[in-house]
Amino acid sequence: MTTPQRQPAQQQMGSAESLKGKVALVTGATRGIGKGIAIALTQAGATVYITGRSLNSDDKSLTDAVSGSLAETQSLTKNSAGTCIPCQVDHSNDEQVEQLFERIKTEQNGQLDLLVNNVYGGVRALRNQQGKSFWEADASLWDACNHVGLRSHYVASRLAAQMMVPREQGLIVTISSWGGLSPIFGVAYGTGKSACDRLAAEMAAELKPYNVTSIALWPGIVGTEHISEFVEEAKAKDTSDPQMDMMSTRFNWETPIFTGRVITNLLAEPNLINLTGKLQIVAELAARYGVVDENGKCPGSLRSLKFLLPAGLPKLQPYARLIPNLHVPWWLLLLTALSSPKK
Repeated sequence: MTTPQRQPAQQQMGSAESLKGKVALVTGATRGIGKGIAIALTQAGATVYITGRSLNSDDKSLTDAVSGSLAETQSLTKNSAGTCIPCQVDHSNDEQVEQLFERIKTEQNGQLDLLVNNVYGGVRALRNQQGKSFWEADASLWDACNHVGLRSHYVASRLAAQMMVPREQGLIVTISSWGGLSPIFGVAYGTGKSACDRLAAEMAAELKPYNVTSIALWPGIVGTEHISEFVEEAKAKDTSDPQMDMMSTRFNWETPIFTGRVITNLLAEPNLINLTGKLQIVAELAARYGVVDENGKCPGSLRSLKFLLPAGLPKLQPYARLIPNLHVPWWLLLLTALSSPKK
């Protein structure tokens, strides 16, 4: 993994119009990370198309209490320097996705500077199947995790590349997860996230000659609506799960807009193509760019001593700021990760 050189202080957070003239598409922006990314990009002055199945809060497609809508996301960008354009799209329907890209192509004269592959349909299914081994869970869990997810990222990236390649510029960010390295939410989830990382790398190899950048991006523990609800449910059950105990303190949590601020800086990166094909970690890019979260702090990377020591020894959490922000080397992480099937 490589990171860009630290930018001058005046560039680190970006001005209100640092992305003026840029056109972006963020998939799955009705809630969670996608919502935060859309808000940050619009605040920085970009024209941002956002997708989701629910246009308004009274939409019948809303399936649970934490479901959001495109209108809600748009409303949070009301006083921003940029423009947020809601597009009701079901990413399991290729025809709707194709129509979306045709619309952007027409309205923006063929310009698309950024695609953020974020849409994901597996959250509810993962929660419903929690605690089950892959042979106990429904076979449909695979499609729930990887249809509107891995496959939809491929479909959107293909269409985005058709707009970016002729202009010889552009950035495709595929939101992935630490679950691609080691078990977190099971086989279907982990396999899909590992494949997302590979997708980003394979696309980078073919796009690099055309100056189009493709990266996989790993957020940390993000306090999305679903994750917050999931942790509260676990606390109510009083399960003696060390992982849940650590999660319940919200130690080192990131907000969705934190990822958005990092992507905003990425899009303004002058040497962007140097990052293509490389896996990037949100917290590490944030430290490099001088980006802070909504509380004014920069959470530690999940491979940093700043996170690992307090996570293992909860009594250290109040003193995490005093722990050096040193990173465990990738080669050491890979020794403890899932083995490759290659001999």
